[in-house]
Amino acid sequence: MSNPALLALLHTLVEAGATIAFALSGLLAAARKRLDAVGVCVVAGLAAFGGGTLRDVLLDRRPFFWVEHAGWLWGLLALCIAAMAFLRARHFAPTERAMQWPDALGLGLFGASGTQLAVAQDLPGIVAVLMGVVTATFGGVLRDIVCNEIPTALHDHRPYAVCAFAGGWVLVAVHHAGLPPGWGLLAGATTATGLRVLALATGFTLPRWSSAHSPRE
Repeated sequence: MSNPALLALLHTLVEAGATIAFALSGLLAAARKRLDAVGVCVVAGLAAFGGGTLRDVLLDRRPFFWVEHAGWLWGLLALCIAAMAFLRARHFAPTERAMQWPDALGLGLFGASGTQLAVAQDLPGIVAVLMGVVTATFGGVLRDIVCNEIPTALHDHRPYAVCAFAGGWVLVAVHHAGLPPGWGLLAGATTATGLRVLALATGFTLPRWSSAHSPRE
């Protein structure tokens, strides 16, 4: 996977898969809020492209992913129109539960993608990993803010950004081991997605703030 053309294709496929997963999560969030057609498209677009756009701004990359691959914008519009035509209220709960799994996939794919792009610019490891976390989480944060919700990544206590953070370090480690970039991309994505799936399957949560009063109160 050291072939530049093959790596570029793999990276495009990774971003495409993550974009679809997060677009669906944004679409469902907008549907639950009963937004109109414009609102649905905006929220789905923010979820799909928000993290990658912020990453590209911070890394000074041009053109943006959705500008370079404008066909994804038409795909997003088609997805939103189809969902508004066929999705009904009774579908929301089961679809939301089912979407936890592709959302976990999108987390790993976007996290690895953002980290790989930063590593390719020879940025320090911690910066590269944080670029991956931004890519993986910021779209969801924008989605929830626009829908007037506290971002899920910040309050549901299940590992989310932490999974992207761990996957990013795996990618950095593979890079420093001298292995082909494609292997690092796959290893980082697999790690982040695997950790998120494991957390969902086991119900594991991060420590919560204690509501008990201290002895001095």
